[in-house]
Amino acid sequence: MRLSLPPALDALLRDAGAASPTVRLVAPDIRRWRAGNVLPGVWSFDSGEAGPHVGLVALTHGNEIAGAIVLDSLLREALRPARGRLTLVFANLDAFSRFEPEDPTASRFLEEDLNRLWDPAVLEGPRRSSELRRARVLRPVLDAADVVLDLHSMLWPSEPLYLAGASAESVPLGAALGEPPMVVADQGHEAGWRLIDYAATRGRRSLILEGGWHWEPETVARMDQAARRLLSLTGVVPGEAPPLPAPRLARVTQRVTARSPDFAFVQPWRGGTVIPQAGTLIAMDGAEEVRTPHADCLLVMPMLIPQPGQTAVRLARIAP
Repeated sequence: MRLSLPPALDALLRDAGAASPTVRLVAPDIRRWRAGNVLPGVWSFDSGEAGPHVGLVALTHGNEIAGAIVLDSLLREALRPARGRLTLVFANLDAFSRFEPEDPTASRFLEEDLNRLWDPAVLEGPRRSSELRRARVLRPVLDAADVVLDLHSMLWPSEPLYLAGASAESVPLGAALGEPPMVVADQGHEAGWRLIDYAATRGRRSLILEGGWHWEPETVARMDQAARRLLSLTGVVPGEAPPLPAPRLARVTQRVTARSPDFAFVQPWRGGTVIPQAGTLIAMDGAEEVRTPHADCLLVMPMLIPQPGQTAVRLARIAP
């Protein structure tokens, strides 16, 4: 189905190399799973045997339906842990309930981004919103997990990757998963804490998988492979996890937050691009130049139309 997008966004996607700006996935019917067996949208299964508690999270953003397809598949096949506990979380049910393939970017959230609310001061503060209510409900479930894999997808063209946040324990986990072959350690967003940032403060291993274009079957396949490999490596579900080539590790050296409504990249960069020369102009933030701070600078997930206060791009150095 052809996407209905604002003309400027549609043009930028085409210029950035989005080969087919269409929705090629059908949103899963998760009505049977909405009640959960712990909380609405949350299913948790205890093996009765000692082992880690692994949480798989989808729909942190309501329009990122690929992860929901994976969790729906796991529930349909009645996957159960052999040891430890397995918890499956459909996070932003209210936003997902408004997903429309004719306007697939509109249901990312209802009032505010669920993945910018995980600072304990925000969770425990006086603010109110649909997403904050949901985060507060989910918090005890996620506090109980030892390992969390948050399944995300991307609007802007980019190579898939894992985001490990600032947690030293999470980088080896991403390396062990091995596919996609890039693990990025970063400092999150100025706009607020992600779920993985919160999990890191609790001593949990946690990753975001940015699995690819939002609405592509290949993104679903990549997420499914990563989830099953994680369950195998942790021993929660028996299975083969043959060694994979070691992925590249990159560490973010600079987070670029848009300050001006006139922020614009000098060209529609693709995420994963490596710019050889230090000092290369990559964007203008109003009258301010944004240049690469070092040679061989990796562009991590450029947001080609950022709003003020949003992360426009992260600049990283690939480890030797």
